[in-house]
Amino acid sequence: MRVRYSYLPQQFEHPEEIFDAIRAHLNTCRLTLGPEVEEFERAFASLIGTRHAIGVGSGTDALTLSLRALGIGPGDEVITAANTFIATVGAINATGARPVLVDVTPSFTIDPALMARALTPRTKAIIPVHLSGEVADMDPILELAGRRGLPVVEDACQAISASVGGRAAGTMGLLGCFSLHPLKNLNVWGDAGVIVTNDSDLNARLRLLRNHGLTGRDEVEILGYNSRLDSIQAIVGNWLIRQVPEITNRRIANAATYDQAFAALEGDIQLPPRRLGVRRVFHLYQVYAKDRDGLLRHLHAQGVEAKVHYPIPLPQQRALAHLGYRPGDFPQTERQAASLITLPVDQHLTDGEVRYVIETVTQFYRGS
Repeated sequence: MRVRYSYLPQQFEHPEEIFDAIRAHLNTCRLTLGPEVEEFERAFASLIGTRHAIGVGSGTDALTLSLRALGIGPGDEVITAANTFIATVGAINATGARPVLVDVTPSFTIDPALMARALTPRTKAIIPVHLSGEVADMDPILELAGRRGLPVVEDACQAISASVGGRAAGTMGLLGCFSLHPLKNLNVWGDAGVIVTNDSDLNARLRLLRNHGLTGRDEVEILGYNSRLDSIQAIVGNWLIRQVPEITNRRIANAATYDQAFAALEGDIQLPPRRLGVRRVFHLYQVYAKDRDGLLRHLHAQGVEAKVHYPIPLPQQRALAHLGYRPGDFPQTERQAASLITLPVDQHLTDGEVRYVIETVTQFYRGS
């Protein structure tokens, strides 16, 4: 049996409704910031539970523009997680600020107990990352940020519809940032992103920043950027957004089946801690695996397209050498890079495919 990783051919197997909407849209030719963008922004704000949602060009742009809107720039420092995808650090760097990395917990999110020592007089913001669809431990983060007067920008690019204690990822800080990249749980046909906030002043500033700072065709209020959610992508988003609850519930169900099965492989497979009150949405399903690379080869040989996210610890990437970090500075991040494996978990997997993944993992550790 083959268990593929990318589900996109199945997700968009019947795109006729999308094509019909695109054809109708082409009669108007409002390809930038058309009514479909406004429709998607309203639907997204309703889904997440915020007053405002601002469509932008990518999840990376969502982070960068959020920091710009807060006035972050050269000479400033921004704290974030050491195990995140490069986009988080890239967004900080794009403002001219310095990324300051903090190690993470076994649940993949920034460790609040280590954050205080990373603060300096130059710290101007904190970006907790809800990696893989997990939710960061936000209460101590928000408490620390509140005491220091620091804004919190949530990187929720991998965590649409995730929550903790009934509070949605992206709604607990001043700003929340999401990605609509093709492999996200809510995706479009290319790059796109969304910023959410309850702050009306930030909403207005971000709408200027994403569109060159224009208040009309000929009036420029501030210097901005070209980072608009285009109307074609909004059409795709409007088609898919109503499916988000079903997508999310199916991923959660598949992950629960994996968790139950892999509990029997204790010592070979270690599940991440599953904190109470967290609704994790499994953008990725990851476990700690003994002989991870051997398991990966075995899965591939048996037709299971498992992945590794991310095999080189971010602080050790050549592009970040100027930050001066050394091997051993981030033990949990380094452990995850060496031992985490990602298994297919998407909403289009059949029960038989999920069972086959479990059987193949079990076979590697226990034999036939």
